[in-house]
Amino acid sequence: MITTYIMAGGSGSRFWPLSTKKRPKQLLNLASEKSMIRETVDRVLPIIRPENIYVGTNILQVDEMRKELQDIPAENIIVEPEFKDTAAAIGYGALIIENNHGNIPMIVLPADHIIKDEIGFRHILLKAVEESKRGNIITLGIKPSKPDTGYGYIETNSTISVDLFKSTSIDVVKFWEKPDITKATEYINSGKFLWNSGMFVFTTNMILSEFEKYLPEHYKILMEIKSILKNDNVNLKSHFDKFEKVSIDYGVMEKSDKLKTIPVDFGWNNIGNFTALEDIFEKNQNGSINKAGKLIEIDSKNNIVISNQTVALVGIENAVVVEKDGNILICSKDCVQNIKNVPDKL
Repeated sequence: MITTYIMAGGSGSRFWPLSTKKRPKQLLNLASEKSMIRETVDRVLPIIRPENIYVGTNILQVDEMRKELQDIPAENIIVEPEFKDTAAAIGYGALIIENNHGNIPMIVLPADHIIKDEIGFRHILLKAVEESKRGNIITLGIKPSKPDTGYGYIETNSTISVDLFKSTSIDVVKFWEKPDITKATEYINSGKFLWNSGMFVFTTNMILSEFEKYLPEHYKILMEIKSILKNDNVNLKSHFDKFEKVSIDYGVMEKSDKLKTIPVDFGWNNIGNFTALEDIFEKNQNGSINKAGKLIEIDSKNNIVISNQTVALVGIENAVVVEKDGNILICSKDCVQNIKNVPDKL
């Protein structure tokens, strides 16, 4: 038996005005007719039963998440009372899954990824599950297509060759934080680096033992939570308040000697901001992405436009223009990382 834990919290800030705190990007139909969380669940349903799929979210989004995922048991939509980063989220998810199923392989997936080759993806997941049973923590390392400063990197001990149906795990030398462009170029040229996808496979016992070793304060809090999990109507907010905000990468993966990576290349995109849509949708004759009711471009090119209305651009280049429910975003592509600051000003 296999379980998966899908991380589906999110602040809804990077895709404003399409996204909000109650409806972040994983609940949006950004890349297809389905929401991103629906795509993520459907992607694993051929190998994991609905009752073994768990989704971690927050109190603002739980109702919408349950409406969107009615085939998943309501109790499997887990509410984290406070956002305390990925270490707390994954530790809590592992605790619940172990409580319900015992020591079992657990696949951790973000809810907002695009994967084109779903058959290849599932093949790799099953391979990673078998590796996890041997006491390893497996991370899926994405074959880089270019130097990119938006991703963390995984350094390996050998030049990487990717063949989806022959790939085996290799040792991880080190996790590296998001680099500048010079360092990213060095990584790519070496041939020994992969993008960190944030997708992991391990057994529940293994990840909890690594918490005990490398994040002892987190582990202590998790054991306090474990002791009261079976209580009805238990309020865990006071326990979550005690978690330090730490990512699973920084808290565990950068330190663990159990870590291996499987190099993969299955058409992955994490849709980190609006410009990621350029890797998904076909551009028009002006090099623009057009998702408007009608788009008029005069002396304009290389824009991203999303609206149900008619949008006219005159002398505009390399901009993101988004309209939703009367709210309008106009942003230079070079500044898309700053869109996350807009909701704080509302």
